[in-house]
Amino acid sequence: MAELKLSETRDLTRIERIGAHSHIRGLGLDSSLEPRAVSEGMVGQTAARKAAGVILQMIKDGKIAGRAVLLAGQPGTGKTAIAMGMAKSLGLETPFAMLAGSELFSLEMSKTEALMQAFRKAIGVRIKEEAEVIEGEVVEVQIDRPAVAGAASKTGKLTLKTTEMETVYDLGAKMIEALGKEKVQSGDVIAIDKASGKITKLGRSFSRSRDYDAMGPQTKFVQCPDGELQKRKEVVHCVTLHEIDVINSRTQGFLALFTGDTGEIRAEVREQIDTKVAEWREEGKAEMVPGVLFIDEVHMLDIECFSFLNRALENEMAPILVVATNRGITTIRGTNYKSPHGIPIDLLDRLLIITTQPYTEDEIRKIIDIRCQEEDVEMSEEAKLLLTKIGVDTSLRYAIHLITAAALACQKRKGKIVEVEDITRVYTLFLDVKRSTQYLMEYQSQYMFSEFGNAEEDEANVMIS
Repeated sequence: MAELKLSETRDLTRIERIGAHSHIRGLGLDSSLEPRAVSEGMVGQTAARKAAGVILQMIKDGKIAGRAVLLAGQPGTGKTAIAMGMAKSLGLETPFAMLAGSELFSLEMSKTEALMQAFRKAIGVRIKEEAEVIEGEVVEVQIDRPAVAGAASKTGKLTLKTTEMETVYDLGAKMIEALGKEKVQSGDVIAIDKASGKITKLGRSFSRSRDYDAMGPQTKFVQCPDGELQKRKEVVHCVTLHEIDVINSRTQGFLALFTGDTGEIRAEVREQIDTKVAEWREEGKAEMVPGVLFIDEVHMLDIECFSFLNRALENEMAPILVVATNRGITTIRGTNYKSPHGIPIDLLDRLLIITTQPYTEDEIRKIIDIRCQEEDVEMSEEAKLLLTKIGVDTSLRYAIHLITAAALACQKRKGKIVEVEDITRVYTLFLDVKRSTQYLMEYQSQYMFSEFGNAEEDEANVMIS
């Protein structure tokens, strides 16, 4: 019974929440960096996706560092989706750090320190080291248990073989315990790290594939290793500069990585780490992996942060900076001056600007299809057409929000497929921006502290029309 409960718990942990961009799998480009119409959760925005693909290819080739890209466009045109697509396309090896502009003002540290930590999170170090390993197929495991409990420790023998040789190793108590934890049996191909004694099960040998009538889906078959049992292997560890900073900044630094309580890190510590990493690079022990730092709502940064970014991008170990904003010509925070996107002109001059365009009716329909599939909602064609029309008249985000609400309304009437009546019901229950503004204008006198002048009234009329 205990085993059954454990497997149920593991299944539950696999359930993932459906987020706004959980359907994004990549940028949806082919091998020649041409965007497909609908691919990997991405729809439309062909020019922006192609430009992001070119940047991505340069990042993978290690050709650019210390460059900055601006994703600019109206709200709901897929700027964050493109950034998420870039993160998924880069894979796990390349660091990708994400930050919202407003986060910097709510942290218990200075803004520039928070930005510096974000920069260091986006710079990876690939450290190479040689390790001696014993790699072979297990022929036999013999464990001698003492007749009287506690009289003596367990002893045993392990027989390993490759295609060319076979050797018997004496086992101590710790190695017997490690073999027991890994559930090693004859026919398994294992690797033992000589320095630490860590045992890694690589899989089952092909020669023993017919031992059992049925195997679990997780069973992996591998060839019996060739050559000698003892080998020198190059082991590669990928860490970020920020992780090295935190571990070296205090005695319990490793625990601070898990708690998130990193605090401010002294400049001297960073200088020493940079010097050490430079030494490793010269010796060929390490190589730098410039990653990507994505800052959303970049217009929320103030003039001090922009000055810091200008300086940080000139550093030789700077990552690729991707920023996004939905603002037009607006005031630079911390000054009285106005600038395009609320970013100072000197920083704008450094940016490669990618613009996103509003989605067409056909593209909105395709996005609604993808979101219905992602949220596991069955919807009739008529309902999807109505939702597309709502998306065109109001906004794509509002239309997407109605999908789950309409599915719940469908469950309420014990239906299986979401129909037009369900969409109509939730459309009347939840207002969009235009209808909400119209309602406020009609009943503004009944609200507290209503200060609605002629200028504001003109703006509201523009919003409604």
